[in-house]
Amino acid sequence: MLTRALRLADKSVNMLLRVVTVAFEGAAISLHRWRVAIWAVISTLAFTAARTAQTGRAAVSTVQRVTAERRRNAMARKAEQAAQAARTAPDKRVIREDPLKTQNRALSLFTVVLLAALIGLVLLATNNASRPDVPRAAGQLPLTPTAAPTTPPPPTPTASPTATLRPDPLRVEGSIVYAARTNGRENLWTIGLGQTEPIRLTNTPVDDRDPAWSPDGTKIAFASRRDGNWDLYLLEVATGAVTRLTYSLGYEAAPTWSPDGRFIAYEGYEANNLDIYIISADGQGQPQRLTYHPAPDYAPAWNPGGTPPGRQIAYVSLREGNAEIYVISLDRPAENEALRLTTTPNVDEELPAWSPDGATLAYNARVNGIDLVQAKPANAPNAEPITIGQGRAPVWSPSGANLLFALELGGSTTLVGGLASGTGSAATAITVNGRVSRVSWTASRLPESLIQTGGVASNDVPLYEESVGAKAAQPPFYQFRELTGVRAPLAVLSDRVDDSFRALRESVLRATGLDFLGTLADALWTPDRLPEPGQARQSWHYTGRAFAFDRNLVFNLPIAQVEAVREDVGVNTFWRVYIRVAENAQGGQLGEPLKRLPWDFASRGGGDPQVFEQGGRVKPAPPPGYYVDLTQLAEDYGWNRLPSGRDWRSNFPSILYWQFEKRDGLGWNEAMLELYTQTQIDAFLFGLPVGGTATPTLPPSEPTRTPALRRTPTPLPPAGN
Repeated sequence: MLTRALRLADKSVNMLLRVVTVAFEGAAISLHRWRVAIWAVISTLAFTAARTAQTGRAAVSTVQRVTAERRRNAMARKAEQAAQAARTAPDKRVIREDPLKTQNRALSLFTVVLLAALIGLVLLATNNASRPDVPRAAGQLPLTPTAAPTTPPPPTPTASPTATLRPDPLRVEGSIVYAARTNGRENLWTIGLGQTEPIRLTNTPVDDRDPAWSPDGTKIAFASRRDGNWDLYLLEVATGAVTRLTYSLGYEAAPTWSPDGRFIAYEGYEANNLDIYIISADGQGQPQRLTYHPAPDYAPAWNPGGTPPGRQIAYVSLREGNAEIYVISLDRPAENEALRLTTTPNVDEELPAWSPDGATLAYNARVNGIDLVQAKPANAPNAEPITIGQGRAPVWSPSGANLLFALELGGSTTLVGGLASGTGSAATAITVNGRVSRVSWTASRLPESLIQTGGVASNDVPLYEESVGAKAAQPPFYQFRELTGVRAPLAVLSDRVDDSFRALRESVLRATGLDFLGTLADALWTPDRLPEPGQARQSWHYTGRAFAFDRNLVFNLPIAQVEAVREDVGVNTFWRVYIRVAENAQGGQLGEPLKRLPWDFASRGGGDPQVFEQGGRVKPAPPPGYYVDLTQLAEDYGWNRLPSGRDWRSNFPSILYWQFEKRDGLGWNEAMLELYTQTQIDAFLFGLPVGGTATPTLPPSEPTRTPALRRTPTPLPPAGN
């Protein structure tokens, strides 16, 4: 029995040792994730060890009792002989410790050692829990990185712990300010530490844009038309006070601060030339001109770092026939010595942004019709850029570890973030209504006074109200409406869109000084009119939801009334249309200078077969003067451009830069049912007879047609167009 009890105790101890070994290994692997669970494991192991020791001691005690009883019986019989022998012989016995007592002592010692080891494990876990170097979660915007520990890590490899989610960077790294276009104008907004809703900073009936935080985070420089033409202003964030910085009659915009906060660089338009200027931040003295090249130089960005700091300015120039980024030294401000950072004839790079240490420049690049945010070392023009993500208008976090950039999604903009290394997924930071043009980020928190007041009040009202007659029970649901005062072959639109067109016409008149939409090449098409070659049969002109201006205005000489800039979006080709403002407003009162190279459609007939096959080429330089973005104004009122046909390079009517549509989410047949019956639509599409005629007619409420305006003859497209 004694032997069996010893074996049982030995097996129990071995099993316990194995359990503890496995538990130790698991605890070492998952230590930082299971700190709370460690205490439960400790309690369980301690309890198991105590119970095992107690069981062993009980077994030993039982064996001892049985053995003692047997010994007493045996020794009783020999007591007399033993006593007699003891009295007559010398004492030669050696006292030996009972082996059961030795086993019991070993079990007790093992229990003490186990508890000591578990206490040490708890202390180690507590020490590791206090260390700040938790691994960064992939795809999340991280906190400001901490300094690397001076003590090297132990050479023993450890298992990688599970990544921990990081907080939103806006909750740990200061505040941002941005300009968002809503209700036909841009205004400034800010959002800061712990906020969930943006605070409105300006609410003017004209544009406020291009915000830039001062280095100390107390002021915002921005551009505005609040006094008639584009000038620079300073906003005191704590009080809301606005001070005008420049008073030129021309155009000034896109401010950027020197790192010491004493100067501001900006883009200015003087004598038909867009260049970079520097002015004192207190408004004293005259601006100093930095660039002189006849091609546009714009979008300056002042380097906040470097050695010494603040001695470089990056900017965009069109001097090589497309938008490229240059870096000029303020110690030797010679343009011919400026570093050309990008050399990509087929890619336009714009809006450069310096990292806080001045070592890297981020910018947005349009590659194959997609806007990408890229970055490369500021002193390595031959280095391959790193793609951070899809978007535009990048801005660095104060720590330099992350970037924010704008990504348009429908009618809103989402500011997304990416790691500066270009690795990891992007994380959403904030979604903004409207289109965001510029973003600036400061490490400073917003003043408590601004947070308490909530900024300026928003009193936005809709740009127009569409007054629509009662809807009929059966198609056609609505009626036609005449465009009073508009000269066109048929100055008629659907009752569902005519008010938005009138509001857009008035907006274009205010912005350009010209009643540009008072004369149209087309509005409503009657069903008996056929589309031009290459155009779809299901034209939206039939729905009363499209208009077109005179396409030949791009050929006017010596300076065209209209300029069209090609914009490839994915596989489609779109056109951004600019209107030259009235000649009596060319002093800067209206519009702004072009920073894009327009498309030269007339070059198709110049005899160069390659140019003809490409459908033309870009002009060598933007035309001088001030222009208004008609495409942007039209979008404000719900009128959108449409892509060119696939054959636009060889078929001029397929270009369609002159046409705008207001679909309101309808399909073509749905829009036609607002003006026609389904029978009339089928007859139009398939040539079916309707009441003895194959062509449906307009309802009796059709307005009288206004004769087309006779305008001065303009040059037609070259032969073959």
